[in-house]
Amino acid sequence: MRSDTSHFSVHRFGAVAIVIASAIAFCARDARAERSTLSPAVGYDYSEVSSGRSLAMGGAMRALGNATTAVYSNPANIALTRVYHLQALAAIWPEARRQSYGATAVDSLTSRLAGGVGAHYSFMDPDGVDRKWTDVRLALALPFSDKFYAGLSGRYLKLRQQGGFRLNNAIGGPTDPVAAGLRDESIVNNFSFDAGITARPTPSVAIGLVGSNLANPGHGFLPTTLGGGVGFGTRDFTIEADVVGDFSSYTHADGSSRSTVRAMLGFEYLAADHYPLRVGYRYDQGAKSHAACGGLGYIDPQFSVDLSLRRTLAGPSESVPSTTVVIELQYFLESSGLTRTPADME
Repeated sequence: MRSDTSHFSVHRFGAVAIVIASAIAFCARDARAERSTLSPAVGYDYSEVSSGRSLAMGGAMRALGNATTAVYSNPANIALTRVYHLQALAAIWPEARRQSYGATAVDSLTSRLAGGVGAHYSFMDPDGVDRKWTDVRLALALPFSDKFYAGLSGRYLKLRQQGGFRLNNAIGGPTDPVAAGLRDESIVNNFSFDAGITARPTPSVAIGLVGSNLANPGHGFLPTTLGGGVGFGTRDFTIEADVVGDFSSYTHADGSSRSTVRAMLGFEYLAADHYPLRVGYRYDQGAKSHAACGGLGYIDPQFSVDLSLRRTLAGPSESVPSTTVVIELQYFLESSGLTRTPADME
């Protein structure tokens, strides 16, 4: 009976993969059609990587975002649950003419020290700024107890750009090396790191705090931020609110850094044990935008699939709203029986 169920799941997994590939092709078909009408600062999206779950919840995942989501939201949280997950992700920004593709793996099952690794390749506005970048992360986390977790994530970013532009005091402003219109330049080739902690005073309540790009590169391609979140979650219900302070994405007219705030709120409900339904809200002070977010998915014992959308309701140019679509597929390696925990080996 187990063999028949596994065989059925493999076929279902293949069918879902075909649907996802078709959706990606549909969303991306016009991404290279013309020059972006959005500010590069908005299209670059602060160099963030959003999973299907985090995008749908407005980015409010610093307290309860676990597994592969935690590699990018709060490295401490990869130790929150005992899993071995493999993720493939595609993200499309139609108005920004941007696409991102990547993969992430997290193992918090085979050792007390949890680990995660991820890599993403992105390109943006090929007929305008023509920006391309590679983002690689390695995260480690340790559960000091069932109430306190700490994690550290190293990051390498290599970014090239062939088109010049001015950023209107965003993403580095007048001091930005690309503001003078340099062409075919390696703008960023930097290492940085994130650090996070999470406290769980009760099994349902989590409080997360994370600093991003703490090496302080001094520019908005790797913005230095400090964010925190408070979440309440049960097996079927999750709600979280986050606030992030950004210290380097925007500048004043004289070139000095201008701190801005992003606020997020997310809600998730698991219907019929298989269908996560998510909604979220995000306010971005720097871009002066409000965004509505939402998503749905399917969770199987062996895999999950998510489709999420974020759309600005008001922003720097109301006639050109910004849209983000994330399509994500995860495989739960622990379900295959190939992984062994330390307890299994004793």
